[in-house]
Amino acid sequence: MLTFLCINLCPSYARVWLPDAVEAWKPAELTKDYTPGDRALCLQLEDGTNLEHKIDPQTNSLPPLRNPDILVGENDLTALSYLHEPAVLHNLKVRFVESKIIYTYCGIVLVAINPYESIPIYDHDIINAYSGQNMGDMDPHIFAVAEEAYKQMARDQRNQSIIVSGESGAGKTVSAKYAMRYFATVSGSSSEANVEERVLASSPIMEAIGNAKTTRNDNSSRFGKYIEIGFDKNYHIIGANMRTYLLEKSRVVFQATEERNYHIFYQLCASSHLPEFKPLQLARWRATLNLFVVTRDDTKIGSFFSGINETYQMDLFQILAALLHLGNVEVEERSADSSTILPDNSHLTVFCELMGVAYQDMSHWLCHRKLKTATETYVKPLSKVHAVNARDALAKHIYAKLFSWIVDHINEALRSAVKQHSFIGVLDIYGFETFHINSFEQFCINYANEKLQQQFNMHVFKLEQEEYMKEEIPWTLIDFYDNHPCINLIEAKMGVLDLLDEECKMPKGSDDTWAQKLYNTFLKKSDLFDKPRMSNKAFIILHFADKVEYQCEGFLEKNKDTVNEEQIIVLKLSKVCLFIYLFSCFDEEKPAGSLTSRSKMTRPVQAQRDHKKTVGTQFRNSLHLLMETLNGTTPHYVRCIKPNDLKSPFMMDPMRAVQQLRACGVLETIRISAAGFPSRWTYQEFFNRYRVLMKLKDILSDRKQTCRNVLEKWDQDKYQFGKSKIFFRAGQVAYLEKLRSDKLKKACVRIQKTIRCWLTRKRYLRMRQAAITIQKNTRGYQARCLVAFLRRTRAAVIIQKNQRMLVARRRYQQQRSASITIWKFTSTTILCFPQLLYEHKVLTIQRWVRGWLARRRCRRSLRAVVYLQSCVRRMAARRELRKLRVEARSVEHFKKLNVGMENKIMQLQRKVDEQVRNGTFCMDVGTSCMDVVTSYMDVVTSRVDVVTSRVDVVTSRFHHHSPKTTTGFFPLPLELAQSYFFKDELKQMFSGVVVQDAPHQDAVDMSVLLKLQRRVTELEQDKQTLQRHLDKREEAQQDQVKNAEKQRTAGRAELDLEALKRQELESENKRLKTNLAELRQSLATVANTNPGTSTSSPGPGSAPYNVLLEQLNSSNEELEVRKEEVLLLRSHMVRQEVLKHNKVGGSSPKRYPNSLCSALVPGLKYLLVSQLQVQDRRHEEEVEELREEVLRVREENRQQQQFLSQSLLLPQEARIEASLHHEITRLTSDNLVGTSQGCVQQGTTLWNLKPRGVAVNFLPGLPAYILFMCLRHADYSNDDQRVSVLLNSTINSIKGVIKVKHDFETVSFWLANTCRFLHCLKQYSGEEAFVKNNTPRQNEHCLCNFDLSEYRQVFSDLAIQNYQQLVRCMEEALQPMIVPGMLEHENFQGVLGSKPTGLRKRTSSCPGEAVYTVDSILQQLSLFHATLIQHDVDPELIKQVCQFYIICSVTLNNLLLRKDMCSWSKGLQIRYNVWQLEEWLEEKGLPDCGAKEMLEPLIQAAQLLQVKKKTEEDAQALCTMCSALTTLQIVKVLTLYTPVIEFEERVSISFIRTIQALLKGRVESPLLLMDTKKIFSVTFPFTHSPLALETIQIPSSLNLGFLTRV
Repeated sequence: MLTFLCINLCPSYARVWLPDAVEAWKPAELTKDYTPGDRALCLQLEDGTNLEHKIDPQTNSLPPLRNPDILVGENDLTALSYLHEPAVLHNLKVRFVESKIIYTYCGIVLVAINPYESIPIYDHDIINAYSGQNMGDMDPHIFAVAEEAYKQMARDQRNQSIIVSGESGAGKTVSAKYAMRYFATVSGSSSEANVEERVLASSPIMEAIGNAKTTRNDNSSRFGKYIEIGFDKNYHIIGANMRTYLLEKSRVVFQATEERNYHIFYQLCASSHLPEFKPLQLARWRATLNLFVVTRDDTKIGSFFSGINETYQMDLFQILAALLHLGNVEVEERSADSSTILPDNSHLTVFCELMGVAYQDMSHWLCHRKLKTATETYVKPLSKVHAVNARDALAKHIYAKLFSWIVDHINEALRSAVKQHSFIGVLDIYGFETFHINSFEQFCINYANEKLQQQFNMHVFKLEQEEYMKEEIPWTLIDFYDNHPCINLIEAKMGVLDLLDEECKMPKGSDDTWAQKLYNTFLKKSDLFDKPRMSNKAFIILHFADKVEYQCEGFLEKNKDTVNEEQIIVLKLSKVCLFIYLFSCFDEEKPAGSLTSRSKMTRPVQAQRDHKKTVGTQFRNSLHLLMETLNGTTPHYVRCIKPNDLKSPFMMDPMRAVQQLRACGVLETIRISAAGFPSRWTYQEFFNRYRVLMKLKDILSDRKQTCRNVLEKWDQDKYQFGKSKIFFRAGQVAYLEKLRSDKLKKACVRIQKTIRCWLTRKRYLRMRQAAITIQKNTRGYQARCLVAFLRRTRAAVIIQKNQRMLVARRRYQQQRSASITIWKFTSTTILCFPQLLYEHKVLTIQRWVRGWLARRRCRRSLRAVVYLQSCVRRMAARRELRKLRVEARSVEHFKKLNVGMENKIMQLQRKVDEQVRNGTFCMDVGTSCMDVVTSYMDVVTSRVDVVTSRVDVVTSRFHHHSPKTTTGFFPLPLELAQSYFFKDELKQMFSGVVVQDAPHQDAVDMSVLLKLQRRVTELEQDKQTLQRHLDKREEAQQDQVKNAEKQRTAGRAELDLEALKRQELESENKRLKTNLAELRQSLATVANTNPGTSTSSPGPGSAPYNVLLEQLNSSNEELEVRKEEVLLLRSHMVRQEVLKHNKVGGSSPKRYPNSLCSALVPGLKYLLVSQLQVQDRRHEEEVEELREEVLRVREENRQQQQFLSQSLLLPQEARIEASLHHEITRLTSDNLVGTSQGCVQQGTTLWNLKPRGVAVNFLPGLPAYILFMCLRHADYSNDDQRVSVLLNSTINSIKGVIKVKHDFETVSFWLANTCRFLHCLKQYSGEEAFVKNNTPRQNEHCLCNFDLSEYRQVFSDLAIQNYQQLVRCMEEALQPMIVPGMLEHENFQGVLGSKPTGLRKRTSSCPGEAVYTVDSILQQLSLFHATLIQHDVDPELIKQVCQFYIICSVTLNNLLLRKDMCSWSKGLQIRYNVWQLEEWLEEKGLPDCGAKEMLEPLIQAAQLLQVKKKTEEDAQALCTMCSALTTLQIVKVLTLYTPVIEFEERVSISFIRTIQALLKGRVESPLLLMDTKKIFSVTFPFTHSPLALETIQIPSSLNLGFLTRV
């Protein structure tokens, strides 16, 4: 296959990989075409070096080809077209070093590279982002593996396992810890016990007792562990269980150079200064330790969560401190075969004190041992070496027991009483190890990795087989490496472990004899076993990863793991409770019987000793149990890679990486995948990607048949058609990409050719038209020039002709005139002389006259010139004068003129202020102002005098030079003109300042005068202001006097009223006495008229008595009425008198009659006393009600506490049922107290309304109006208890409905009604701010008896809760649509084709999911909007609901966590989707609701994917553009940017660093992802309802017949 590819795809400039001793693989490029039969390849390295690569003639193997650049940096290594070691290494290096990405998929394996620095990818927002997502949808992460395991456990009802492996320092423990943290965060616990916190809290104590610093890792786990996290039926964590494997006990007594012991010892020494640790006597070592981590407090916290009580904690610390002292016990050599410990050894003394054992017994058995034979028992001394080994063996044994005890207690603390439904196991186990010296520990570790690799290979092969069978394609058995022979070599019968156990049973067994047995057994029978050439104490095993040479020394001793039984017997007598508990089970392992009786030493004792399991056997059994557990689960693999040995962040050593890739099975996975069909495409994906390779006639509606038609021309062996996918051999995708790239290049060339032709032709046509235009204009110009030339030539000829004619004519005339003159002169000379003389004189006179006239004209012209010069100079002088005036009016000049005046004005101002504060006004303000004006006038006058003197000087100079002006032209001095005109202006100014009554003169310095006038005006205003203040004070004093007078008048009125009342009472008393006398007289008259009757007074019940009683009652009623009328009239009279008194100003107060005051005062007092008594009674009633309420609440509290105490004794399910029953009973009693059956029926009916029916058939907000009318009736009845019950039942019922039915329609319905009820409470509250828009009829319906402002706040809080529930409903409905619709769905099919993907296809975890597009989101939003409109939700509230924050945050978070989404085409798609959302806002009339601003981060992220990213100018523009994104987000997008086609380029590291430098000073959030749970504030603006309450009709369908209109 590789040869075929090279022949077809390896012309010159093809790129290949060459092996290298330093870099593992080096890239090269072919400089000459390869043809079959060539023995060498001509290559060129990237540095320009040319070389020849020899081809092996036997294998004829060619160097592996490099993948296209478009495939480099993929999330899944199986997406690479060429699957081989250099491609895997290069892809990991690009992702790790350049992109700072530590996770990469390799099929079913997650490759994790240790970054050696903290990176922010494990926060809670990252956990929330991965929660619920499919594994192929997000970038590789340990959280994605954990989520996949969690989902498969719930979906398939099958236990899961996450196997984390790698060498020391690769990050296994951290990966396992983050996986458990994910489970604890996502699932949580089903009870209040917080089991997930206890699971996480067990990590610190396990790290303390099982981790240590090594040369490769500062926190290396020196044991393997398998943690089973148990879940219940609801998949909540209920408990956990931990199994440990192969603790490195030898580290307790020995550490290599630059390595350390377990952390717990250093933590203990670091805490030795604490008081409770003083008895441990560890202070001497505290100063000499290189402390690594934590303190004793962290250990106590971990112990607390692990269920260890305080007593056992101190015992644990005692045992650990005793081990430290035991390690420092020095053994002295007595002889070659014996040793001893000095009697005063301080460390052994402290050890015995801490352990509570006898010093003599321990020192004796540390240097001796007991030997037993068939007949006798001997005590044999030990040499120094054996004594030290015995001491170390005892320390290791104690620590191992302590470690096991802690693990058991952790498991006990994590165990749950609830039945476990399923579990997820996390295996954190050591990876394949090979050192310079490999011993028994490395042998067991590599044996475990062989078993895990076998299970891994079988699982990968099984998945491949299942995939082929699922797609129904023919497949052949894939040849993969089977390490079963190596496993048999180790664990089979008479294998390495069996021979080791057999040698351990031999009395004189040794490492040398065991090595010889290995040589004799396997050397010639197994190809996987070998012997070193230069050693007889070592052996070599060929593992799946590498050859490993093991040193036989120490194998037997470590496998036996023996300890002196006498030492254990001594320690069992310890007084430490924990130590006694640790060794309580030791009797089961110890031989039975007496140590001294010979007869009781029977064969069963020997049998028990023989059946004691060795370390190798125990490890093999536990490994078999582990494999059974893993085989019963669905495994998920995490392979941790250590990039370098220097622990440098983001630096990769290629040789170390390749070594680990081979050891962890990643390359084997690649090889298995490459042997079959590694590249897999669905038919739709293949069509979208390679549509450019198809012709129009090949495209059918059936995508499967279309793909078949395209691929039929190829070799059938290169691909296979499955049911839903197309399977390709290795390298075929690269070939397809080459064809696609060539086709696109040809298309690009054709497009470029056409565009360039069009541009060139367009440019040619423009140039041709321009040339024609230029030629036309040039020829026209030339023609015009020719015509002008011809015209000039013709004119010249004519001029020459005429000129020549004129010259000839003149010559002729001169000759003729001369001849005539000569003739005349000669003939008439004498006759013409007088005439000639006369003419000569005339000419002389004319000459002189003309000269005089010329001189006169010259003089006139000279005068005119001089006049013009004077005018011009005058104009210049005037301009200069204007400049001087401007300068004079300027601030600086004014300051020079007014030096000292400002200080004087400020002093005057302060003086005025002081006079104002003292209450006196300075009447000489005007005088001061006049003084200021006068002083200013003096200054101006002095200035004018100076200028006047200067003008005089100039004037004298002018008069001195003035005579010269009449005789000639002279240069007039500029200073003269300026001074002359300046003098006139100054005179005018002076006259305007001094003589103000001369309106005909123009004011020169008007600015100064205006300033003075403004200042005087300001002073006048201040004066007026002070005068007004004084007037107000006087008025206030007068008001005080008037008030005091009014008080005296009111007092006198009260006295008069009291007198008047007294007179009224006296008159009333007189009238009553008169009535009594009349009654007595009438009785006597009656007695006289009826002598036959009894003389006694009529008794009760008699007719006269009744008549009199009725008359008395009527009289009393009339008397009370008259009293009230009199009091009202008299009080009215008093008020009238007071008003009259107030209207009269300045007059003395009138005195009211004493009789009137004396009559009014008692009545007023009586009214006040009666009102106070009524208020007191009401207050007492309210206090009594409050006391009853307090007693009732106390009783309820007592009952509630009693119920809680009883419920805690019940099981969990019974407790829940009892709580529900109690709550139902309480709510029922609360609703029934104080309310009628009608209210109950009303609540039952209203709360069961269907929102859809109400919105369609009834008035919007009808339930709110009904409730408010019931409330208004209770207010009208003044029934406070009914109001309270109605409001509380309404609140509780709305909460109950929302809690039970939390769908969007129900929540929006009750949100609208809650807001309408709240608006009704405000509209009819009577407050001015809410009733200003009410009609008079609506104002009549306002509440009059109760103030419900507190309930308005309660209903506002209830509306906020409903709003938050509504937003949650929207988020739940939109959440599954956002990522598929905004990111994954391709709106432009064939244009935005995705790149080749690997095994982790998108949505691979949940096939058959609904396909969502952005139209689905818009439809859902339209449904929400229509529902809100139907329920008449306030428009402002709709704007607050229709926010796109959840769309922006979820989309952006997924974009930041998905490398495959960060491309130019994806940015185009996001921009298009955002545009559709904005169009939806415009369509619904919500452009200003703030949703567009919410989408700004997403818009900027899309722009970031599309803009140019090369130069520094691009970086500056990018930083300016991305104002809504944080620096972390910008850098993350640039780092994840991935080209989808070859024509795109990756973002360089230098550009990213430039961005970081430019954004360094920005203050922003440190979080990478947006908070999807962010809660925004909401406001409920008041909305007035024009609906009249009397017009509301209650439909009969509501069954509210018990409600009647009143």
